[in-house]
Amino acid sequence: MPPTSRCVKSRRCYMALTSRGDLRTIRVIKPRGFKEMKRFLTATAALALTTGMANAEYSLTILHTNDFHARFEPISKYDGPCSAEDNTAGECFGGTARLVNAVEAARARSNNSILVDGGDQFQGTLFYTYYKGKMAAEFMNALGYDGMTVGNHEFDDGPEVLAGFVDAIDFPILMSNADISGEPALADKIAKSTVIERGGERIGMIGLTPQDTDELASPGPNIIFTAPADAVQAEVDKLTADGVNKIIVLSHSGYGVDQDVAANTTGVDVIVGGHSNTLLGDMEGAEGAYPTMVGETAIVQAYAYGKFLGELNVTFDDDGNVTEAAGQALIVDATVEEDADTVARIAELALPLDEIRNKVVAQTDQPIGGDRDVCRAQVCEMGVLIADAMLARVADQGIDVAIQNGGGIRASIDAGEVTMGDVLTVLPFQNTLSTFRVDGATILAALENGVSQVEEGAGRFPQVSGLTFAFDASAEAGSRVSDVMIGGEPLDPAKVYGVVSNNYVRNGGDGYDMFVDADDAYDFGPDLADVTAEFLAENGPYTPFTDDRINVK
Repeated sequence: MPPTSRCVKSRRCYMALTSRGDLRTIRVIKPRGFKEMKRFLTATAALALTTGMANAEYSLTILHTNDFHARFEPISKYDGPCSAEDNTAGECFGGTARLVNAVEAARARSNNSILVDGGDQFQGTLFYTYYKGKMAAEFMNALGYDGMTVGNHEFDDGPEVLAGFVDAIDFPILMSNADISGEPALADKIAKSTVIERGGERIGMIGLTPQDTDELASPGPNIIFTAPADAVQAEVDKLTADGVNKIIVLSHSGYGVDQDVAANTTGVDVIVGGHSNTLLGDMEGAEGAYPTMVGETAIVQAYAYGKFLGELNVTFDDDGNVTEAAGQALIVDATVEEDADTVARIAELALPLDEIRNKVVAQTDQPIGGDRDVCRAQVCEMGVLIADAMLARVADQGIDVAIQNGGGIRASIDAGEVTMGDVLTVLPFQNTLSTFRVDGATILAALENGVSQVEEGAGRFPQVSGLTFAFDASAEAGSRVSDVMIGGEPLDPAKVYGVVSNNYVRNGGDGYDMFVDADDAYDFGPDLADVTAEFLAENGPYTPFTDDRINVK
């Protein structure tokens, strides 16, 4: 029993170990003579040690992925398909079979870990086109994920496909900033936050999805997305009231939004990010520190496509405050062996796809660059190819210009033979060509929308054909575009022009609302991937290039 205040004040009593040596079991003894006093001092030291143990710090390893985009097979340095020969030669990265062993090794380095995902498991390869969310669910269950957030691409095929994925996974999927109560397919299936137990402690997790998901994907009219910081704070308050003092936000909202959320909320310890495909660390190409600290909040992200596995080691004190946060994004390269059983399972699932994706459709004598950071900021080789292919396909229909959103370009293509699988990795969304007619003022508004978020790397950036323009990113959004020329003539705001784009953009995706009410709209043209493959074949061997169609001031 604990000493009474009288005992302490009189210094006639002290705490001692029991005969069992149990530091947590105590009793009161009166010291008698030198030997008793020696025992008193020893026991006092033991009690101090016991108190320290009671206030021991709690350590947790957070393993994390984000923006995997159905890259179950290894990828090349261009984030596209990697041949079996190159994989054998050690030139490939990622793939689920490597990720299995990378996660296992990381877990072995820690006696207390969780594995979480920052969203966008869906979309990106034929595996998703064929299996939708089923294959992602199978492998995420096998890897033992503890939680994930909903990415915008989880809505690409509507709430119904996402609902099927939710039913198939063995872990919570979260989304705090959306009201799904009006969507029958998802109501009561996705929580805003959850609590898991690990190492004897309760850990709160909160999900966060892009506020503009209704522009980026196809969630339907029944889901209402809300501001991120307010939604996160509301869940933090609920978790804190429940006695949870270790809180992780799984955020598919981008590096910039994550920093804003950290700055404008209290009680968030860690944000595991996604959406912006941001690499953090001290390696070449990294955009910030791993972790990036904003106040007391540690922010991490691990690029995309399974090329890296994030490993953050966090230490909390008894009050749930982060006392230390350190780690790195680990490259999942050829030094990580592939798990044989996983390789075999992926090969089995690939059989129905092989005939389609292995068909050689063209030849290119140089790599065709489709790097995300380039295609969302300036003219890029893949953007030129796709926009030119679109315009060439419908030029005889009186179409003047082509506009392709940079976010629809998902990979580069290596030099040599080009397979249909390569093209489908670049253009995985099954978008169709859309033709329509709008006046010049509308085209100008579309270009302004396209460059309005260039500093954020937004996918709305316009890759174009048939027109040229300049823009100044330092100017206020909405007044950045100048020098627009169509067919060698200055843009006429009142003139009606024929435009070709993809059906996603034509129907208002990526903020292109100005096209929704266009005249003579036809959204059911050929698949954009097929159009691009045919253009490559007709112009083969294709030599990639860029020109001055987009000038950055």
